[in-house]
Amino acid sequence: MDTIDRLLGEVDQAWRVHGVGSADRAALAADLRLDLRAAAADGGDPTQLIGDDVAGFARRLADEAGVRRVRSDYGRVLGTALVGAVLGAVLGAGLLMAAAPIFVRMVDIPRSIDVPIQLAVAVYYGVPAAVVAAAAVVAVRMWLRDLPQIRRTARMMSVLVPAAGLLVTPVTVGFAWSTDYSTAPAVVLAEVALVLAALAGATVLARRLALRDGRPAPDPSHPDATRVKPA
Repeated sequence: MDTIDRLLGEVDQAWRVHGVGSADRAALAADLRLDLRAAAADGGDPTQLIGDDVAGFARRLADEAGVRRVRSDYGRVLGTALVGAVLGAVLGAGLLMAAAPIFVRMVDIPRSIDVPIQLAVAVYYGVPAAVVAAAAVVAVRMWLRDLPQIRRTARMMSVLVPAAGLLVTPVTVGFAWSTDYSTAPAVVLAEVALVLAALAGATVLARRLALRDGRPAPDPSHPDATRVKPA
C-alpha cells in the first residue's frame, strides 16, 4: 500500500468515527486523493498536507464541506430490538402452549412412524426462538424508519441475530445442565441474561456493520467530481 492509500485509509477511518456517511466519504476521498497526488507530483510529501492530527484534519475537511453526519443511535436501535424481542417472546410463549399437545403426540407417536426426539425438541423450541428473532428485526425495521441505514441494519440483524442464537443456545443449555435444570429465579434470570446479551451483541454489531461501507471512492477523473480543498 503506497503512502496516499495509507493516508486515505486513516482519514476514512476518522470520517467513520465522525459519523460521515458513505456517499460523502467517497466524494471527499476522491477530492483528497487528487490533492495528495498533486502534492506528490510537485515533489512534496503528501503526509505534510494532512499533518500529524489526522482525526482533526478529517473533521475539519468534513465540516467545511458541509457533509451530513450519520446518526448511529446504538441505544435506540438496541432498545427497540429488545422491545421487539420481548413481544416476540410473548407470542412465542403462546405458540409453545398451543403446540404443547402436538409435541406430546409427536413424542408418544407409534413406533411405526419414527420421529427423532431431537427433531421434536428442535421444532418445539426452534419455532418460538425464530419468532423472537424475527420480532426484533421487524421492530427495528418498522419503528426506526427515520434512522439512516436502518434497512441495512435490519438485513444484518436477520443474519447475525439467528447466528447469535445458535451460539448462545448450547451455552445456555450447558448452564441449565450445570444447575440440574433448576427453575430457581436466580438461575432463570441468568439464562435470560445470556440470551439478551447475545441479542444485544448481535444487534450492536449489525448496526456497526450497517454504518460501514467498503465501496471504493469514485474515479477522480469523472467530470462530476467536485473537489474539496483541505484546510
